[in-house]
Amino acid sequence: MRRWGVPEPRPTMKDVADHLGVSRQLVSLVLRDLPGASEETRRRVRAAAEELGYHPDDSARVLRGHRSRRLGVLFTMREPFEVDLVEELFAGAAERGYALVLGPLSAARSQRTVLAELLGQRIEGLLVLAAEGGSATIDDLPGIPLVQLGGPRALETADDVRVDDTAGIDLLVEHLAGLGHRAITHVSGGDGPNARERRLAYEAAMERRGLALDVVPAAFTEDAGARAAQDLLARKRLPSAILAANDRCAAGVLGTLVRAGVRVPADVSVAGFDDSSIARLPYTQMTTVRHDPARLAGAALDAIVRRIDDPDATTVRHLEPPLLIVRASTGPALAR
Repeated sequence: MRRWGVPEPRPTMKDVADHLGVSRQLVSLVLRDLPGASEETRRRVRAAAEELGYHPDDSARVLRGHRSRRLGVLFTMREPFEVDLVEELFAGAAERGYALVLGPLSAARSQRTVLAELLGQRIEGLLVLAAEGGSATIDDLPGIPLVQLGGPRALETADDVRVDDTAGIDLLVEHLAGLGHRAITHVSGGDGPNARERRLAYEAAMERRGLALDVVPAAFTEDAGARAAQDLLARKRLPSAILAANDRCAAGVLGTLVRAGVRVPADVSVAGFDDSSIARLPYTQMTTVRHDPARLAGAALDAIVRRIDDPDATTVRHLEPPLLIVRASTGPALAR
């Protein structure tokens, strides 16, 4: 079994040729779409290349045998948290003598497609911020140095840099309990990355304070938060406070409650997680916990550069402590 994060030799054009029992020149001709090969030969060569995981080098600027000093970033463009991190990664990578190659996932761009593109750019390492479909775990990753940065966890051990979810949730529960709230509902992130950890942290924080648990399954989106709020509105009695799994979910909760005539925070307090741009909007003014994207990006870059330079280095486990940010969406509990 290979060690996670230790580079494996990449398949070459010669490997494809040897696999098929043909010349390297023929494989090169097919992969460059030049004339001179039959359709059947082209089909076999492309199938073999895909089977072996061979990816042509798309960059003529990187000379063969020389380091590229490029780092790939696997992310989505839907989460403000990820966008903030990518912005900081650009600056931090340049300071360390590296360039970033972005690999955005989308409904039309699968993980397999994006990774093939990144490997074609001869990246030396991979920063993983997201997984296909918003999954909490990720697999089928290439055998190059990688760091899990704030998002999904790989099925094998890898360097890991993220916000301390347990500390963040505990800060929020402590804040709400300190305002006199006893009925605090957690609108969860469902199967999303870090959702399980935040739910478990909520349960532990509530149990330590002798408070009853109330979890409403949702996801890390405004729509999911809105649906959760509608479920709560259908109850005979609303909780006095709602702690959502992230700011986007919290925004959906808040908007739905206000539209239904619920006063926030006079009737119900609402809190999020991440201190993303949506939490700072004038019409949300969300209480949340924040992290420093520059510190997270710096820790991840230090980890991946260290792994590139020393594949046998000890595994990095970095938890960034969050900071409580109190805004207008939370207030004292209403006497009941």
